[in-house]
Amino acid sequence: MRIVALGLAVALLSGCTTPSDLLRGAPELSATTKKSPKAYALCVFPAWQDYRSSSIMSETTDGYRVVAGSEMNGQTDDVLDIKLNSTGSAVKLYQRMAWQQVGRSELRKSFNSCL
Repeated sequence: MRIVALGLAVALLSGCTTPSDLLRGAPELSATTKKSPKAYALCVFPAWQDYRSSSIMSETTDGYRVVAGSEMNGQTDDVLDIKLNSTGSAVKLYQRMAWQQVGRSELRKSFNSCL
């Protein structure tokens, strides 16, 4: 019985995706804006909260990061990385299962409208 439980636990944990995992891949969208990282993050964050009320916005050493994930399975589904550059901000959207856009259209819309 322990072996079955251990196998199930390993299978469940191996599917977890963290923000760092997503940031290692290629972004789904990337752009630059003249806005500061904080101004851009504050602009997009309401759409992320509407998408998932548990979305988190945090300050990083060189900008801001907005993260949305599923509380049920511990997956990080979307990460918006906003970094200060010489003209304003470089913005990159990373998505797990990017092909599945059901309910995510507002994230992409806010990405573009806040530029």
